[in-house]
Amino acid sequence: METPQSEFFGGVRAELPLMVGVVPFGFIFGAVAVQLGLPASITQAMSSVIFGGSSQFLAAPLIAAGTPGALLVLTVLIVNLRHALYSASIAPYLEKLSPLWKGVLAYLLTDEAYAVTIAHFQQKGDAKHRHWFMLGAGVTLWTMWQLSTAVGIFVGAQLPPEWSLDFMLPLTFIAIVVPVLKHRAYVIAALVAGAGGVIAYGLPYRLGYLVAALAAIALGLALEERWKRR
Repeated sequence: METPQSEFFGGVRAELPLMVGVVPFGFIFGAVAVQLGLPASITQAMSSVIFGGSSQFLAAPLIAAGTPGALLVLTVLIVNLRHALYSASIAPYLEKLSPLWKGVLAYLLTDEAYAVTIAHFQQKGDAKHRHWFMLGAGVTLWTMWQLSTAVGIFVGAQLPPEWSLDFMLPLTFIAIVVPVLKHRAYVIAALVAGAGGVIAYGLPYRLGYLVAALAAIALGLALEERWKRR
C-alpha cells in the first residue's frame, strides 16, 4: 500500500527529468527580466506569485513598459486559461480533499506538474494518498523554478547593458510554440498572431500582444470548428 511519503517522493522522481527544460527556462527569464530593467525583487516575486513561465515572459516587458495593472492581469489571465482545463481534468481525483489541500495544489498546478500527475492519477491502484504525488511534483518544480530564476537574476545583473538579452524572449516563445503546431488551424493561428503583433505594434501599453492573441485564438477556433463540420 502506498504511503504519503512514498507518493510524495514518487512525484519528486517523476518531475526531476522535466527539470532539464525548466531550469534553463527559469534562468533565461531571470536574466531577461533584469535586462529589461525590472528590479531583482519584482523578478523573483513574479516567479513566486505568478509561477507560470509563459505568462511571466509576457508580463515582464509589459511591467517594464508601465502597462496599467488591469491590462497586465487580463493578459496574464488569458495566457494562463489553459490551467482551467488542467483543473477540470484533475478535479475528479481531488474532490474529497479539504479546501486547504485544494488551494495548495491549485497553486502548484502548472504544465509540467500536471503532465506527470494526471498520468499517475490514471493508473490503477490505491488512490487514498495520490494527492501527495502531486504535492511532490509541484514542490520540486516550484523549488527549481525559484532557484533558476535567482541564478538568472544574478547573472543578468552582472552582464553589461550593451549585452542585451531581449532577443532571447521571442526565441524562447518560438521554441515553445513550434513543437505544438500539429494542426493547420494552429499554424494559421500562429501566423495571424505574428502578423497581428507586427501590425498592432504601435498600440499603447503593448496592447498589440493582447489584440494579436485574441485575433489568433478567434480565427483558430473558427477554422477548427469549420473543418470539423466538413
